[in-house]
Amino acid sequence: MSGDLTIEIRSLESLTPEECALWNAWAAADADLASPYFRVEFSQIAARVSPDCAAAVFHRDGAVVGYFPHQKRGGAILPIAAPMNDYHGVIGPKAGRPTLAEVARLLGAARFSVNGWVGDAAGTSTSESFRTTIPAEGGYDAWYAARRQAFGKYFKDKERARRSMATEFGPVEVQIGLRDHALLDELIDRKREQYRRTGRHDVFACGWTRELLHALMAYEQADFGASLAVLRAGGQVAAMEYSLHAGQRFHFWFPVYVPALARCSPGIMLSMETIRLGSELGYRDFDYGFGGETYKRYFCDTVQPVAEAVILKPGLAATLGGAGASVLNLAGGQRLTDSVRRRWNVIEACETDAAGRLKGAALAARAALSKAANRATAAS
Repeated sequence: MSGDLTIEIRSLESLTPEECALWNAWAAADADLASPYFRVEFSQIAARVSPDCAAAVFHRDGAVVGYFPHQKRGGAILPIAAPMNDYHGVIGPKAGRPTLAEVARLLGAARFSVNGWVGDAAGTSTSESFRTTIPAEGGYDAWYAARRQAFGKYFKDKERARRSMATEFGPVEVQIGLRDHALLDELIDRKREQYRRTGRHDVFACGWTRELLHALMAYEQADFGASLAVLRAGGQVAAMEYSLHAGQRFHFWFPVYVPALARCSPGIMLSMETIRLGSELGYRDFDYGFGGETYKRYFCDTVQPVAEAVILKPGLAATLGGAGASVLNLAGGQRLTDSVRRRWNVIEACETDAAGRLKGAALAARAALSKAANRATAAS
C-alpha cells in the first residue's frame, strides 16, 4: 500500500479504551490473527510483568494502520513476552499493515528477532503451526471418527493405553477450565524439572515468566483467559496442561506429565479429552503451536505458515551478537548455528540484564558440550 509509513512508541497502559477496541476488532476480523496472543489483553497483562515493553503504533498518511507490541533486551527488540509468545505480528487491517521488513526498519534495533511471525515476511524462513478444527456439524465425534479412520492403529493404541492406565492405577478423570494457582505452581515446578533433565534453558528462573502465567490465569473475561486441564488416574495427577484461550481458539501451551506413566501416553489422553470437553464449551480451533512434533500430525487438520527471522541493523556484522551468543556459538560450532540462535533467543528474551544472559548462555553451552561428549562416548 502506498503512503508514508511512520512509527510512534507508546506504553501499553496509555492506550485508550477506543484504541483497545480497535486493536481487538482488527484481530477479530482476520482469521490469521485469531490466536489469543494477538489480543490486546495479552499484551497489556504481559507489559505489567515483563520489563521494557511498549507498543509500536504505525501510521500511514496520518491514519493508524497497526500495532506491534514488543520488549527490549539490551540492543535487541523482541515480540512482547518472548519467549512465551508463540505468535506475533502487526495487529491491523490486512491490506495496510506493515511488513516484517518495514517493522524492523522503523524500530531500528541492532537486532530484531521473531520466531512465529504471522503476516508478510518475504525472504525469511518459515515453519508450520498446527491446529485441530472441530466441524460445526457432528462436533468432536465427527472429528474423532475421521481421525480414527485415517490413523486407526495410532488411536486404537491410545484407547488401549487408557484402559491399561485405568486398570493399573484407577479411574481416569479429566477436568478443564481450572484456575487453581497452587496447581499452576506445581505445573511450573514440574516443567522446571523437565528443563533441568533435558538441559534446556529454564524459562521460569527469571521470575517474570512465572508471574505472567499467574496474571493471565487471574484475569477473568468471557472470551479471553487462561486455565489448566488436569488428568488424574486413581486420584493422582498424571498430566497437566496450561492453555490460553480467546473466542473460539484454544491454545495448548505448557504441558507436563509424570515420566513414570509415559508408556500410557497421559499427555496425549489429556489433549484428546481437552478437545472433547472444550468443544462442548464452544471452542472450535485447538492450536498446538508451531513445530513439527510427530504426534501433532495425527491430530491436526489445519496448517498455518509462520516466519522465523533475525534482522540486523544495516552496517552490523551478520553474527548472533552479544557475548552470551558467542559463548554458545563456541560450544555449538558452525553446523549448529540455527540451534544456537534459537537457544540464544530464549535466553536473551527471558533474562533482563547482561549478567543473566551471560550466565544462561554459559549453562546452555555446558549442556551442549556435555551432550556432545555423551554422543562421542556412545559412538566409540
